Amino acid sequence: MPGKSSPFKTKAARAAYVDKRLAELYPETPIPLKHGDAFTLLVAVVLSAQCTDKRVNEVTPGLFARARTPEQMMRLPVAEIARIIRPCGLTPQKSKAISGLSKIIVEKHGGRVPRTFEELEALPGVGHKTASVVMAQAWGVPAFPVDTHIHRLAFRWELSDGRSVVQTERDLKKLFPREHWNALHLRMIYYGREHCTARGCDGTVCEICRTLFPNRKHAVRAKGK
Repeated sequence: MPGKSSPFKTKAARAAYVDKRLAELYPETPIPLKHGDAFTLLVAVVLSAQCTDKRVNEVTPGLFARARTPEQMMRLPVAEIARIIRPCGLTPQKSKAISGLSKIIVEKHGGRVPRTFEELEALPGVGHKTASVVMAQAWGVPAFPVDTHIHRLAFRWELSDGRSVVQTERDLKKLFPREHWNALHLRMIYYGREHCTARGCDGTVCEICRTLFPNRKHAVRAKGK
């Protein structure tokens, strides 16, 4: 728990400070994955599973040069998709998913990326996190996709108990204003990558950790870390 001298003894107080400070640090929230529309964003997010955004951004220009629309992608042989995306890892699963979701988008959605969580999550290779990214970043629907950075920070800042990413998402949605979710989840990712990293900060090093918990002496790691 926060030390006696800390003014941030409640989750609400910590959340308010985090919201304000991250907005100061990151007034702009560009989307890390390069894309041109909802479909190319969806493909990029599928590729980002267990892969860095940097690597995805290196791979997608070659893929989108061959196929930028669902119609073009569904006609591209799975083996060709696999060859192009191999540097992103999980090649068999991702290549089949990209081909399959493209076919479904064409045949069931008129070639347009769905605009609901239910329809997105019914696509191959698209889980709740991927659907949340697309809903937030392509369609502007408030969502709070939780990646490893956000999960780590939420636990270190005692905004969630680290039990699961599902619980972390629920907790963060309760703590922060709905209209802040889309920008805030990106700000937390930026901060987690640049300052409160897995190895560079243990809950006692970065600015926000030190501000929230000035008397913390021991490393903080989420369950399973």
